[in-house]
Amino acid sequence: MDEHRLGLKPVLRRVWAPRGSHPVAPVRPRYRWLYVWAFVRPATGETFWLLLPTVSVAACTLALREFARAVGAGPERRIALAWDGAGWHTSRRVRMPEGLHPIRLPAYSPELQPAERLWPLVDEAVANRAVADLDELEDLLAERCRWLDARPEVVKPLTAFHWWPDQGPA
Repeated sequence: MDEHRLGLKPVLRRVWAPRGSHPVAPVRPRYRWLYVWAFVRPATGETFWLLLPTVSVAACTLALREFARAVGAGPERRIALAWDGAGWHTSRRVRMPEGLHPIRLPAYSPELQPAERLWPLVDEAVANRAVADLDELEDLLAERCRWLDARPEVVKPLTAFHWWPDQGPA
């Protein structure tokens, strides 16, 4: 599980262009944000996505509750959840739903976080383009998250590290 901030400040990517020409990427930088919250099962590439307006203890609790409900976590189904040490993860005020068991990753180790590898895939929806407002951004990101959700074969190669523990049956 991880969060990613995207906003009205554009994501710029290098693009190929014929020698001597200069590609143009329209940008209009503004500083308003949405946050993509992603949960991924590395062994299968299955994902769960939320778009929220912020990162906070309340948003984290909401995201965990929605994820637990969606995957059926509870007394009969236990899920280990790898996450980093963000302040809204480590707060004592975060309410962990029954069935979710957090495993805190070492500090400053994004290379260990499978969900961290999802962000370039998500960014494709907005790379090198200007969006008018947060509503348009939300529509683009929602469409991209639905696309990725339907294609675990795109996600799995990026998140199923060879050293990641076997997760057993679905």
